[in-house]
Amino acid sequence: MKNYARALSHQLFDFNRDETWGDIWHVRLVELFLIGYTLDFCWTWGTYIQNNITEVMLPLGIAEHIDISFLFDHNLAIWNAAIITALLFLGLFRLWRPAYGVAIVLFHLQYVARNCLGEISHGSNLVGMGILLLGLAHLFFTGASERRRFLMGSLYFFIGLGYTSAAVCKLVGTGIYWPDGHHLIMWITERRVDVISKFGAFQPNGLQNLVLGDYRWGTLILMFGLLAEASSFLMWFRKLRYVIVMLVFSMHIGIVVSMNIFFEASTYFLLLLGLPWHDLLNFGRDKLLGFPKREVSETAPPLMG
Repeated sequence: MKNYARALSHQLFDFNRDETWGDIWHVRLVELFLIGYTLDFCWTWGTYIQNNITEVMLPLGIAEHIDISFLFDHNLAIWNAAIITALLFLGLFRLWRPAYGVAIVLFHLQYVARNCLGEISHGSNLVGMGILLLGLAHLFFTGASERRRFLMGSLYFFIGLGYTSAAVCKLVGTGIYWPDGHHLIMWITERRVDVISKFGAFQPNGLQNLVLGDYRWGTLILMFGLLAEASSFLMWFRKLRYVIVMLVFSMHIGIVVSMNIFFEASTYFLLLLGLPWHDLLNFGRDKLLGFPKREVSETAPPLMG
C-alpha cells in the first residue's frame, strides 16, 4: 500500500522534476482562471442575494450550523464580494499568505447564501475547490515550485475522483440500466419544456433527432459518458492524463449538444487542464518568438513566489 501511495504521489506531484517556463505560466493561467470565475460568481451571487433572497429554504454546508440570513440585508453580500475580491488580489500578488484560505471561507458563505433556495451550482464547486487548493498550497508550502506542483497534482486528483464518484453514484442510483437510451429521450423531452418556457420555442438539433428517432443512439451516447466518468481517475497518471481529461471534456460537449445544458466553468477548466499548454507555451516562446533558452529561475514570471 505504501508503494502504491508513493507511486501515485510521484505521478501527481513529482516535486523533484524540473520545471520549464511553460509549466510555470500554465499554472499561472490556472490561477488566473480560478480568480476570474471566483470574482464572477461572488459578485453575481452578491447582487442576486441582495435583491431576491429573504429566507433560507435549503441549508447547505456551513448553513446547516449557522444562520446565514444575516447576508440578506444591509448589502452584506455585496460587501462580502468586495472583501473576497481584495483577498484574491492579496493572494495573486503574494502579499498575504493566508489570503486564499480566508477567501474560500467567505466564498463558501456566499455560495450557501445564493443556493439556499434549492438550486445548486456545479461549476462553482470546481472553482471553489481550486481556490481551496491554492489556499492550502500557500499555507503549507514555502517554495513556489512546490506550491505549483501541489496545486496541479491535487486538481487532477480531486477532479478525477469527483467524476469517477459521479459514475459510481449513477450506477448505485439506477443500476446497470442507467445508460438506457430511453432515459436520454426522457431528459431531452424534459429539457424541451425548460427551453420552450425560457425562449418560447425548441428546435431539436441533428443529434437530438437521432436520439428521439432511435433510443439506441441515446444508449451509445450515455455509455460514452458513463465510461468517460468512470475512467476519470486515470488522469492521475501522466501518460493518460490529457487523453482522459479530454474525454471528460468531450462528455460535457455531448451534454451541450444532446440536452442544451452548458456547464461553463467546468468545461472551460477541463480544456485548460486537458491540453499540454506548457509545451505549447514553450514552443511559442522558443520557436515562434525566438527567445533564447534560459534557466527557469531567470525566466520565471513575477509574483510566482
